[in-house]
Amino acid sequence: MFMPRALKVKRPTDNTSQVLKKKCKVSQEGEKEGSDGTGQPPNHSLKTSTTAPYGSVETDINAETQVKPDDQDTHLPTLEQGTWSPVRAPEDQQSSESESSTEESEEEEPVKSFRKSQRWPEPGEPVCVMCARFGEYICDSTDNDVCSLECKASHLAKMGMGTGEDAFNRDDTEEKRTSQCGQPAVDRAGNTVEDVYKDYSYKEDAFISGLTEEQVQRVKQELGIVTEGREVGRPIIEFEQCNLPSTLSANLKKAGYEAPTPVQMQMVPVGLAGRDVIASADTGSGKTVAFLLPVVVCALKRLVEGGLGGPAALILTPTRELAIQIERQTKELVVGLPNMRTGLLVGGMPLPPQLHRLKSTIKIIIATPGRLLEILKQKAVQLDGVRVVVVDEADTMLKMGFQQQILKVLENIPEEHQTLLTSATIPKGTEQLAARLTQDPVRIAIGDRNQPCADIRQIVLWVEEPSKKKKLFEILNDGKLYQPPVVVFVDCKLGADLLCEAVKKIMGLNTVAIHSDKTQWERNRILKGLLEGDFEVVVSTGVLGRGLDLVNVKLVVNFDMPPNMDEYVHQVGRAGRLGHRGTAITFVNNDNKRLFLEVVNRVKPTGSQLPPQLLNSPHLHEQQRRDKQKAKQRGEDDIMVTKNNLLSIIRKHNRSSKR
Repeated sequence: MFMPRALKVKRPTDNTSQVLKKKCKVSQEGEKEGSDGTGQPPNHSLKTSTTAPYGSVETDINAETQVKPDDQDTHLPTLEQGTWSPVRAPEDQQSSESESSTEESEEEEPVKSFRKSQRWPEPGEPVCVMCARFGEYICDSTDNDVCSLECKASHLAKMGMGTGEDAFNRDDTEEKRTSQCGQPAVDRAGNTVEDVYKDYSYKEDAFISGLTEEQVQRVKQELGIVTEGREVGRPIIEFEQCNLPSTLSANLKKAGYEAPTPVQMQMVPVGLAGRDVIASADTGSGKTVAFLLPVVVCALKRLVEGGLGGPAALILTPTRELAIQIERQTKELVVGLPNMRTGLLVGGMPLPPQLHRLKSTIKIIIATPGRLLEILKQKAVQLDGVRVVVVDEADTMLKMGFQQQILKVLENIPEEHQTLLTSATIPKGTEQLAARLTQDPVRIAIGDRNQPCADIRQIVLWVEEPSKKKKLFEILNDGKLYQPPVVVFVDCKLGADLLCEAVKKIMGLNTVAIHSDKTQWERNRILKGLLEGDFEVVVSTGVLGRGLDLVNVKLVVNFDMPPNMDEYVHQVGRAGRLGHRGTAITFVNNDNKRLFLEVVNRVKPTGSQLPPQLLNSPHLHEQQRRDKQKAKQRGEDDIMVTKNNLLSIIRKHNRSSKR
């Protein structure tokens, strides 16, 4: 287990009924912390007394030596709930506690007022979102790590949650989410979980109930909503018709979600009603919020029913970047909701902070399957309280790469849970497996199934391999097509690095490559820079191809044709998000001949012009001939014998038998 170097941690731990204050014996020797004004603590040692399985253990921890996780005693003193304790003494005051073999003397340490008093983090420790010092505390209002009251005040001001002065002045008992005496958890306004939740259950709005069936079908038809299943709920027209808890509804508006998209109109009421869902919708159609609203409401319900137990919801994604994005959107929706913390469990990032955060009252876990299984093996989290499971990008997650991992994760979750599966593309093979993972699901399809987003102009160019770089440079020189930032997709990591260097050298553009060999810190930095417009061209493998809201990207170039058309749909979908127009240019040649028929079938109906080399290719003609033969064979197998066609079938059979 991970243990911070200084045992002055105000970070939370999980208990069965209530979270108690940190109670440990600490003896400090040496100089005052932060007395040199640098924020770096001088060399001193801590004496901690902990309860081991076979008795009391007293340990000296040298402040200059990092303690390895494997060397830690798992029976650490209970850590304090992540709330703000009033500052009881000047920041340079040391708390001295007497030690006794029969009785513990307890004293709480004050929250640091200024960041200069906080030390710098050791590798793997939480980091303050404002100054990058040791993130010793969790800000209740935003669920982010901060190092001191000063950084908390700056953070609240930056988030538009007041001037931040109340971080110093307010009596922190108002903000505590749980109290020592076991009183109900409260938010900043003093509302309990029960007040916020108000025994919420989804009921169809009177306006929606008053519509005739013909009117409902007309709305669905105009919006391209197709549903299958038993007793499917009617779509909403406005979020207000869900009668969500007031805090959640306010957060939704503050995050910019004014009116629901078609997938949200249909999926939100069905999800709030507790039904399993298999949903497919265009890239950039708002599927994330469509499943997040039912997830947050389910977590609130779990809080009321089961107190401060383990996680109530689990969201699984195939990539780290998508998990990080979903957690950010989740935090926007749960701001101000009591005890609604999130946990991000992804590979490529240090494990100790993720284990540390699981000690708090985490209600919603966003994870990649590999890292989650790693943590489950360590028994650092229990999923027996999970009531809703989301599998985002379900077609990828249910393929062979992730399928076994998903099934192993589900073994740790109670059978009685709600399942929400979403993706832009759900092939027939994947849909069959998805159906086995759900109970009486509602199938929702928005627009043409497994087709690229209608807001994207698709351009397919025939480009031979030696000419690809030259054609890319022409596109980047074209004033009408070139709209930075541009995302260029390639099929391998080495190709990404080489092409990045070529674009830098020849075009002189600020270019960067991103792929799975980059550290997660680098990938996060590049993604942030892409969203903020710091880069003109980003050359990427498939790591940016799924689910990410690259809202400022107007041009995508598939330098290498994706391995299948489902990946093609996702990659071109980075260019058109939430109704914005975009352009996707794809290079094809005979190296992609096995996909010629699918390219024609998916791209031609959109009105896009296809290159004559593709349309006249003998490979395409051969694929079309075989496809017709298969269709004809299926048609013959499906012919029903009736009185009218009986003689025709007999004659046809006789002719074929004489050959």
